[in-house]
Amino acid sequence: MKKVCKNCKLFVDGVTCPTCKGNQFSTVWQGRISVIDADKSVLAEKLEMKQKGEYALKYR
Repeated sequence: MKKVCKNCKLFVDGVTCPTCKGNQFSTVWQGRISVIDADKSVLAEKLEMKQKGEYALKYR
């Protein structure tokens, strides 16, 4: 089951988030976006996604 960091919305496999070093996760999420190049993506900029990866759009 995929889990999402509650701080930066990045999908995470381990026990800590590699981006923000957070350890609070949710397994209930809706929608996802894959960011390939965060520097060139207008959508990633608007959603405040700072690095390449897969992000949830909404979580509980």
